[in-house]
Amino acid sequence: MRHGPIYYLANNMHCASAYIQPKWFGLNLASIALSYILSVVTVPNTLAIIAFLRIRAGTNRAMEYKDYYKIMGVARDATQDEIKRAYRLLARKYHPDVSKEPDAEARFKEVGEANEVLKDPEKRAAYDKLGADWKAGQDFRPPPDWNTGFEFSGGGFTDGDAAQFSDFFESLYGQGFGAGSGRRAQPHAKGEDHHARVMIDLEDAYTGAVRTITLQVPEVDAQGRVAMRERKLNVTIPRGIRAGQHIRLAGQGAPGFGAGKSGDLFLEIEFRPHPYYRVEKHDVYLDLPVSPWEAALGAALNVPTPGGVVEIKIPAGAATGNKLRLKGRGIPSSTPGDFYAVLKIALPPADDEAAKEVYRNMAGQFKSFNPRSKLGV
Repeated sequence: MRHGPIYYLANNMHCASAYIQPKWFGLNLASIALSYILSVVTVPNTLAIIAFLRIRAGTNRAMEYKDYYKIMGVARDATQDEIKRAYRLLARKYHPDVSKEPDAEARFKEVGEANEVLKDPEKRAAYDKLGADWKAGQDFRPPPDWNTGFEFSGGGFTDGDAAQFSDFFESLYGQGFGAGSGRRAQPHAKGEDHHARVMIDLEDAYTGAVRTITLQVPEVDAQGRVAMRERKLNVTIPRGIRAGQHIRLAGQGAPGFGAGKSGDLFLEIEFRPHPYYRVEKHDVYLDLPVSPWEAALGAALNVPTPGGVVEIKIPAGAATGNKLRLKGRGIPSSTPGDFYAVLKIALPPADDEAAKEVYRNMAGQFKSFNPRSKLGV
């Protein structure tokens, strides 16, 4: 599928433009790269963005948690120099060419993976966000939205082939968590692009909005420890933006080299969980409770949507699971999505004798009704 670039205006404190780009699901890196190059060949730093969009399937399964600090034999508040020294010692100890340990090769790879995370302030800060309550070997799934609000640089892995690392590493850093592009700085070269995943309200996609977002930027302090610096930006949320698309803030990435321009900041959009609605691409769904008599006899009901309250007609004989479509009332765009009310029959509680008597009378009136007849019982 070919996707063309759509440009919006987006303002931060310095006025910026937004580049909206699509999101792919369940594709390998090669197909993503090919689709992206064919569609947006003019975007700067294409390779870094492709790496950022790298998607790997199957990361939602349970796997073993790895305690990288325990593997390296350092405290959680260790300085970057202490981590570097620990790695050098362990790498010499377990190097397969010189070690006599029976599990030297496995330990050498494990130490290399731990170092890959802890030596990098960005990866380390994200890892630390998981908390200190996890135990090595414990079943683990990445918490939802665990890495939102982080600003990180470049795209892809810093060293070597990512296939050498564990499923645990891949589940955290295998979907585009950047750690530098690895390119050599040229005189007057453009600065590196930065990336962050941010949460917005669904309603903002319906109307557009200007919001202040706060990003956590990992930095190494004077003592050599990773610290988080807050960065606030005023960002224009364009009407019609969808989850997985990106807002490009021009010039808000890393400073350029010499007289080179600063890089850009790409904000990947996700919607905050909503108490009423769920979103599938550009369609929006609402589970709509209806009474048994409304479902049986039909009714006209007021229904909330992100765009405001509308009246919807329930047809007589409706059942749980029936979907009523409001065409064009999903997320706005040149081809807007639809809004679906999914009916859920809600029973009045039988919490007093009078209510129970009503249900007894119903049972007497509908003796021949068998809701399990299609099950053969």
